Amino acid sequence: MTAAPKRVLMIVGDFVEDYEAMVPLQILQCAGHQVDTVCPGKTAGDYVVTAIHDFEGHQTYSEKPGHRFAISADFAGLKPENYDALVLPGGRAPEYLRLNEQVLAIVRHFDTTRKPLAAICHGPQILVAADVLNGRECSSYPACSPEISKAGGTYVSPADTMDSAHVDGNLVTAPAWPAHPAWMRAFLQLLDNQN
Repeated sequence: MTAAPKRVLMIVGDFVEDYEAMVPLQILQCAGHQVDTVCPGKTAGDYVVTAIHDFEGHQTYSEKPGHRFAISADFAGLKPENYDALVLPGGRAPEYLRLNEQVLAIVRHFDTTRKPLAAICHGPQILVAADVLNGRECSSYPACSPEISKAGGTYVSPADTMDSAHVDGNLVTAPAWPAHPAWMRAFLQLLDNQN
């Protein structure tokens, strides 16, 4: 458990990647942090459905039905200043979450205040839409690399095993769920070092 538990916000949506939502939630909770899971248009007690993406030797990942993932706080009216850090899981949810102006405003808050910000897989699509990657280094699922470059960011290629993470200041990014140990270890370090 960390010396100073933090309050962490996680933004999810339908078809978020199952492992990329559930595993970080559990890791952060095990470390003693409070995690509020939110989704636009949903309130505490609702849920989103997840998708499980796997690497089975095809040209891209496969997708299977996942689980129900509980929403623990209301999206409407949330105040990002009440949180110490933000987590953006991947999957298909980021492709439409990035169209929500409140989601983008939340991301910009964490960027400008330099609070810890973690994104994995397709989560960086939200960072691109929020226009916070100019001059920054960012890893992601390789299919998102053109977006990162077009947004003025420097794409950091993942390890062949997809288990690497990259840190650029307050930003921790990774390519996919095999990177959870490296990604969450780096994010927990940022949380531990936060004032």
